[in-house]
Amino acid sequence: MNLLGNLIWLIFGGFLAALGYLLGGLVLCITVIGIPFGLQCFKLAALVIWPFGKKVVSDSSNTGCLGVVFNVIWLLCGGLCTAFTHIIMGLLLSITIIGLPWGRQHFKLVEVSLLPFGKKIVAA
Repeated sequence: MNLLGNLIWLIFGGFLAALGYLLGGLVLCITVIGIPFGLQCFKLAALVIWPFGKKVVSDSSNTGCLGVVFNVIWLLCGGLCTAFTHIIMGLLLSITIIGLPWGRQHFKLVEVSLLPFGKKIVAA
């Protein structure tokens, strides 16, 4: 069932969304300061390209206050807009019964697109 959901996801926008995250990650990795943020874009791209069968969990690695600072910068420089987009898409897809599984995937993406530092993507 995950394979079918992922294939439909790819056809109807998942591929383009993942491509956007990959392009953003490449642009951010041009500078040394942007590398941590670019790596988070790559993490988001991996989740967006194949979201069914994966879940987001808090990472137990000790990042200290640097993770909090990076999350605040991420939030102010586009994370809020990205999370809002996923919320709107999730609500629109959840209007119909057929769209509920894809709406749930957008709601799953909200958590990691809002505050990506300190999150890890694992198999469900």
